[in-house]
Amino acid sequence: MISLKNILPGLSLLALLLLWQVLATCLNSNNLPTPIVVGNVLWQGCLSWQIPYHLGVTLLRLVVSFSIAMLLGCAIGIVLGRNKQLDSFFDNWLVIFLNIPALVTIILCYVWFGLTEVAAILAVVINKLPNVIVTIREGARALDQDLLEMARCYRFGRRKTLLHVVWPQLYPYMMAATRTGLALVWKIILVVELLGRSNGVGFQLYSFFQLFDVASLLAYTIAFVAIIQLLELMVLKPLDIKAQRWRR
Repeated sequence: MISLKNILPGLSLLALLLLWQVLATCLNSNNLPTPIVVGNVLWQGCLSWQIPYHLGVTLLRLVVSFSIAMLLGCAIGIVLGRNKQLDSFFDNWLVIFLNIPALVTIILCYVWFGLTEVAAILAVVINKLPNVIVTIREGARALDQDLLEMARCYRFGRRKTLLHVVWPQLYPYMMAATRTGLALVWKIILVVELLGRSNGVGFQLYSFFQLFDVASLLAYTIAFVAIIQLLELMVLKPLDIKAQRWRR
């Protein structure tokens, strides 16, 4: 028997589409095309491979910049969380970088390094890195000292201690940094592409904005959000459930 809980998400999307259709019909304006018009633009964009191409470019930038930020952020966060002197020295740096607007960082990277792919990736990494460091640092501070002492007593090496003692305790913090960071990174990437790249979803959105092509704007937005939601459901949620499996 199908429960109400299982069909509520579908009903919610259906209600949103119905509301969209009613508003578009009442306004009867090119500024708000109907779902059918947007769906047709989306379909034609997929057939011409324009949407898959630009989505692929944006997702590649996302994967590269996100991976670099996570690797560096985890390493630096662990070091700061375990070393009080270094943490005190660099704490103000983190506060400063956390409060610098993303737009400023993007513009400076393009001014200093030119309108290149390296500058685009660097801008995203710099914006994401402080958030990862702060989250992982808190996890490193919260490590169970008794478990670390036990590892020393049993003469665990650094690698074994990291894999079997430190990593399981940091995993929930890493997942928190991953889920919040992904939402931040893809938004920054769109701005990076809008300001200084000649391809990608952000570049396409800017082009459609100049043409006042709302249907194409919405089509690309829906395609991108669908991919991000798919990534959330198929990758991040299962990993998050794994991170919380020790809870009763």
